[in-house]
Amino acid sequence: MHDVLVVGAGPVGLFLACELGLAGCSVLVLEREPEPTTPWRAYPLGMRGLSAGSVEAFHRRGMLPRLLTASGGNAAPGTDLDVESAAAEDEAPPPRSAGHFGGMMLDPADVDVDSLPFRLPGPALEGVMTSLEAVESVLAERAAKLGVEIRRGVAVSAVTQDDEGVIAHDGEHEHAARWLVGCDGGRSAVRGLAGFDFVGTDPMFTGYVMHADSPDAERLRQGFTLTPRGMYLRMPFPGHLAVQDFDGGAYDRSRPPTREHLQEVMRRVSGVDVTLDGIRLASTFTDRAMQTTTYRRGRVLLAGDAAHIHSPLGGQGLNLGIGDAVNLGWKLAATVRGDAPDGLLDTYTAERHPVGARVLDWSRAQVAAIAPGPHTPALLGVLRDLLGTRDGTTYVHDRLSGLSIRYDLGEDDPLVGRNAPEFRLREGTRLGDLLQDGRGVVLDFTADHRLRDSAAGWEDRIRYVAGPARNDLGHGAVLVRPDGVVAWAGDREPDREAFGRAARRWFGEPV
Repeated sequence: MHDVLVVGAGPVGLFLACELGLAGCSVLVLEREPEPTTPWRAYPLGMRGLSAGSVEAFHRRGMLPRLLTASGGNAAPGTDLDVESAAAEDEAPPPRSAGHFGGMMLDPADVDVDSLPFRLPGPALEGVMTSLEAVESVLAERAAKLGVEIRRGVAVSAVTQDDEGVIAHDGEHEHAARWLVGCDGGRSAVRGLAGFDFVGTDPMFTGYVMHADSPDAERLRQGFTLTPRGMYLRMPFPGHLAVQDFDGGAYDRSRPPTREHLQEVMRRVSGVDVTLDGIRLASTFTDRAMQTTTYRRGRVLLAGDAAHIHSPLGGQGLNLGIGDAVNLGWKLAATVRGDAPDGLLDTYTAERHPVGARVLDWSRAQVAAIAPGPHTPALLGVLRDLLGTRDGTTYVHDRLSGLSIRYDLGEDDPLVGRNAPEFRLREGTRLGDLLQDGRGVVLDFTADHRLRDSAAGWEDRIRYVAGPARNDLGHGAVLVRPDGVVAWAGDREPDREAFGRAARRWFGEPV
């Protein structure tokens, strides 16, 4: 029997499997598709944007250089030169991209960097343009090194569980484990088989993405274009187009999209008499926004699109799923090992469900803003004015970066519950370097190493590191969870008892 079954070998399932493997769990990944590579996962149709928060997750597990190489250098985060020059004054460099809201592009020069909370220079302050193929190849390579087993061509048809474990049935075989996590996408089999409630809002549009031969595609504007009838996107790759048709989602997966239908939709939405001579690849999607009411039922958990689906506007889906995997991995591993404090696994739903709900509303807001109607031009005019301000641009950038998330951990210090800044000790070691083995980290900035004795007994779960920081942001010590979230922060003379309570809350009793 394995410790954990992960159903789905996409980025979320593979990242979770790597987290569990890093913690010493035995993991089996079951994937329905027989082959890892398809045109939909490679450039350009498989192109995806990783937010700064997701890039930081790769950095903190030592995978960022490999990811950038696999991504072909499409859009690297801040270079070492940028980081080092900014570090001289302990200031983070300004962003190179601010993203978009409903296709309305934002100017990164308008981002007020000084207003962004707890920002320190580091290798992962920017997003990265990559592809599903590149992300999955990096994660599959790491999973293999960690002893994770991946079986492809296995479709789960039934799930049964009891107090001792879970069995996934594929029609011919049974796969047993103590826990099962469904990471099998928006049409998750695990979600339905395990009885999760899936609630939300119906779609307003059918979206189409295609690779088409078109002799006059240059007549379409490049980038996002809003029209009175919807929105289209001409990508910077010949023949690669996307369009949103506000038909209430009626066409999605109802029948194969033909050349004639795709051409009719593109002409009607764009207002351009463009010709599509041939369709190499085409698929549909909607803005249906749904979320499970809980991310756990007994010994079955969900992560990524299995737990929440929404419009791809803004590119939040992949990043939301990676955040789920990072949050769940160390908690489930501690539960498997038997050293998790009471209720630790329940904090997965408590912390991630509100984040998912917020992203779904972000997606709904963008769809509402571009939906055709007599009031849409007026609404867009107001939004463009607001998004053109420094505050508006900063707000959207902060939301898209993933670095503004703060979990409610019941602590007053504004740093607690947030993604930890990239603290750097004066001798050069960064926090990201210290998190690579999957343990938590306590950084003791005090001159007398005040927490050294208090941290004893947790060495297998928490790494203790002492020394002054280049910028400690006014703190004497911080406790960082394995997912990079600040669990506790102390002042210049940190309270040993408060540290001990926080360590027990998140890491259980010391040895």
